[in-house]
Amino acid sequence: MSEERRWRVEESVMVRTSPGRAYRTISDVRRMGAFSPECVGVWVHSRGPVTLGTRFNRKRLWLWFTHCRVVRAEEGHDFAFRVTTFGLPVALWGYRFTPEEDGTRITEYWEDLRTGRKGRSAELLGFFTGTKPEVRHRANAEGMRVTLGRLKGVLEGGASDGR
Repeated sequence: MSEERRWRVEESVMVRTSPGRAYRTISDVRRMGAFSPECVGVWVHSRGPVTLGTRFNRKRLWLWFTHCRVVRAEEGHDFAFRVTTFGLPVALWGYRFTPEEDGTRITEYWEDLRTGRKGRSAELLGFFTGTKPEVRHRANAEGMRVTLGRLKGVLEGGASDGR
């Protein structure tokens, strides 16, 4: 039985911190390896803070042929980056920060951008990830839960991020 492909996924967690602090922590993409189970580090193409337009590469245990560019950087509200490979669209990843009575709801979201002719070409390169496109949403949802759990631990002081 074949599973229907999902093009969007999101997961969220409630964290006892301010939206601004949560935003500053996740938008410091150099720390991504401390949170994401699929990322061991990030190489940012410029010095200084990560802002709209900043380009970076995520690293896995092996080299990923992807490039990321920050497309939304609204402190305390939304941080997102677009992922491409060899100039082809792959995905949009982001985080929304919603203030709530006891802190901040952090929602991580992902949208598969491998649509149309260019998207199908990017899909062919996807075999490097070892995950078929029709189940990528499941792998991403699981990774999001881990990422958000680690982020919550750091923001609430119950875990170290290695710094």
